[in-house]
Amino acid sequence: MKKQQGFTLIELMIVIAILGILIAIALPAYQDYQVRTKATEGLNVAAAAKLAVAEAANDNGGVDKIKTADVSYSFTKDSTKYIETIAIGDAGVITVTTKGTGATTPIVFTLTPTANTDKTAIDWACKGTGGDKVSQLPSSCRPKAT
Repeated sequence: MKKQQGFTLIELMIVIAILGILIAIALPAYQDYQVRTKATEGLNVAAAAKLAVAEAANDNGGVDKIKTADVSYSFTKDSTKYIETIAIGDAGVITVTTKGTGATTPIVFTLTPTANTDKTAIDWACKGTGGDKVSQLPSSCRPKAT
């Protein structure tokens, strides 16, 4: 009597086929994750710009009265690998443009401030554009599903 020693060829081929299917599903999801993670750095770097807008709103009597010249913030180019620019416009609107994330078109997101009803805090709304797919945008900047 012969004792079985290892796997048959068909068993090995089945395992390879299963691994191929799993890789085909996981790889695109991981690539989107990498792009999203690099773009999300812009939200973290924009925290200083948010603080500058909050100070300007406090000094000028509200976010709707902020002019670009009122905000003392400047982004240092090449201070981060994945952010091209951070600019503050009128009414405290912050625009973040990414670079080198792996997306074919740069991801740009806009942070728009709104004063709370009791004027004690600022709420931020984020709207993102660019990238190859919506799944590459930071989750807080994706269009709302209707």
